[in-house]
Amino acid sequence: MRKLSILVVFVFVCPSLMAQASRTWVSGVGDDANPCSRTAPCKTWAGAISKTAEGGEIDALDPGGFGTLTITKSITLDGNGTLASSLAQSTTQAFLVNVTTNAATAKVVIRNITINGTITPAALGGPNVTRATFGIRYLAGAQLTLENVNILGAGIGIEGNLTTSGELTVRNTSITMCDQGVRLSTSAGQFLATFDDVSILNATSIGLEVN
Repeated sequence: MRKLSILVVFVFVCPSLMAQASRTWVSGVGDDANPCSRTAPCKTWAGAISKTAEGGEIDALDPGGFGTLTITKSITLDGNGTLASSLAQSTTQAFLVNVTTNAATAKVVIRNITINGTITPAALGGPNVTRATFGIRYLAGAQLTLENVNILGAGIGIEGNLTTSGELTVRNTSITMCDQGVRLSTSAGQFLATFDDVSILNATSIGLEVN
């Protein structure tokens, strides 16, 4: 009697890691499980940044609130042409810029975005909610540029609290109904800050503080 031997070979194919894209997208109807492409956008800034290469850009496709974000690498966030926003009530900050890897060359750009720290402040007839402590907080990284940013109702609109040299550029930006508009300090090095067409309105404490 002949015996028939059957050799079964199992081939396991491990999918390669998805490469990070230089440009990704968020949408109000997106999903963070998506690859964050234009045709399959993510839902939040946080969902998109992990799929975006260092030095890349995240763009908003349509109006939406895309959440808060901790930024730890060179990146650009752009809500151009949409009502892109971050609703940050009851949080520490909408955007934390804390780039410690390649910090000496790191560049972060946030533009065309509205940050709402309280929905509508109680002073304007809104609810008494816990407001965000900061709108944007800058702790580390060579350069932070803010363009066409509106910050409403945070404890401090923009805080720069560095431990080494850094550069902050703010253009065409409004900071409204915050306890304090801008607070800047560094414990070492030089902190260069440039403001162009910036308004600080109805600060309940201090408009600009530099230590």
